[in-house]
Amino acid sequence: MLDEKGYFYIIDAVLAVILILMVFLVVNTTISIQNPDYSYDSHEIRTAQDIMEILSGKIDFTDRTFLGDISKILEDNKNSKDSIREVSKICENKFTSFNLTNYRFSENNVLNEKILAVSGDYSKAIKVSTATRNYGEYSYTLSVW
Repeated sequence: MLDEKGYFYIIDAVLAVILILMVFLVVNTTISIQNPDYSYDSHEIRTAQDIMEILSGKIDFTDRTFLGDISKILEDNKNSKDSIREVSKICENKFTSFNLTNYRFSENNVLNEKILAVSGDYSKAIKVSTATRNYGEYSYTLSVW
């Protein structure tokens, strides 16, 4: 008779441990489920930052950068209207190669917030991603929406 009670207690203990493990696994699974909305918000925020990193990155493993090249054009020509037009054309070609449809690229310091390249209607923009980089005396701002 003692042996039969022993089996009953062992089976009862094993079932209790299995039940506790199942509850633990359910709680652990519920906590580790990610919210898919975060990835979309993060992507929109980083668009301008990513593009400005590319523009300020080195070209072909040399010391040249895109921002350095356009700054040199402006500086060498003493910020003349012709140099601004040339830089604007270069910038528009560059942003077209990135397949951007709505953007505004401006110089804020030397040229007093002169817009160098623009596409789309900024006044109708709802979510705007902005990044700023400096090169020498020039300060460039890119807004993407």
